[in-house]
Amino acid sequence: MAFALTVNGVRYVVDVEPETPLLWALRDTLDLTGTKYGCGIGQCGACTVHVNGRPVRSCSLPVKAAVGATITTIEGLSPDGTHPVQLAWKELDVPQCGYCQSGMIMAAVALLQRTPAPTDDDIDTGVTNACRCGTYYRVRQAIHRAAALMSASPSRSAEDKR
Repeated sequence: MAFALTVNGVRYVVDVEPETPLLWALRDTLDLTGTKYGCGIGQCGACTVHVNGRPVRSCSLPVKAAVGATITTIEGLSPDGTHPVQLAWKELDVPQCGYCQSGMIMAAVALLQRTPAPTDDDIDTGVTNACRCGTYYRVRQAIHRAAALMSASPSRSAEDKR
């Protein structure tokens, strides 16, 4: 079946089964491979994308449920990698293996949209993605750094203002 999806501001038509996880439509059909497969059951968060501005585990969301929504992947977060969260990640050298990082970044962006100056507890509660390398301390530092960058630069994308 054909489904229309709006991903990173572009309308696509994907020909997949209705129950196909959004993750596979993004990766296999649209070649947006920044979103990663981790566990396949919505627990680890490697596949986190934004659907209507909210973080969603794309491995457990069927394509049919994403029709009509605005979907943002790591590729759509910033055209040149200059979103404050991406800058903070680079500045603090957060990734070790890096596999979980696109989902972690998307979860961090969603947290900062809801809570512009999060506490450590807010971060621990709001970013539940798993990192096998254990970079949680650097993730927390980077989220605090990104919050500072975002407060210093009020001109962010429409999604950041949701």
